[in-house]
Amino acid sequence: MTLEYDLFWSFRSPYSYLVTKRLLDFERDYDVKAVVRPVYPIAVRIPGFFKQVNPMWPPYLLKDTVRIAEMEGLPYRWPSPDPIVMNMKTGDVATEQPYISRLTRAGVLAAEQGKGLPFLYEVSTVIFGGTKNWHEGDHLRNAAARAGLDLDALDRQAEAEKDRLEAVIAENEAAQKAAGHWGVPLMAFKGEPFFGQDRVNHLVWRMEQHGLKKRG
Repeated sequence: MTLEYDLFWSFRSPYSYLVTKRLLDFERDYDVKAVVRPVYPIAVRIPGFFKQVNPMWPPYLLKDTVRIAEMEGLPYRWPSPDPIVMNMKTGDVATEQPYISRLTRAGVLAAEQGKGLPFLYEVSTVIFGGTKNWHEGDHLRNAAARAGLDLDALDRQAEAEKDRLEAVIAENEAAQKAAGHWGVPLMAFKGEPFFGQDRVNHLVWRMEQHGLKKRG
């Protein structure tokens, strides 16, 4: 029997990017399925978050993510442009968020088409992998194609179903809270939260206790 876990994931989270290849490998090697549930970044979900955060946190985050990327052998650079439109000095977040809205809605549609995890991986690799102006040209279109999806079709559907997709994202965020944590990446299995890119081994260990098997 294929075991499933919920994956709460954000297109602005470097830690979400850094864990995704391992989750793809997990699905390749084990009889397991990620139920991909994209959510908006904490900058959008919690108004004023970056006005209150400890000033030591952002520089540590950058050092930590660079280190993890190096250890995992992944390309990494802070996105240009940032998926969130905000003033990093003041912490002010713009009301209109064209990049993250487009990405998150497309992520929901990709998940509904059964290609959520490959889409997250390919798109986040473009965003965080050093591609300047990732939002222009064919960068995202080619990433979606590598995941077996048509980005133009996703964009059209996302525009036509904007209200429905926003409702799905809100449901995902409510389920994230109910799972027991506010951050991403968050994996949840049988009501137990596993927060952070460094909790995959703990997730595997717990799922093995519930009959997780390697693929033949």
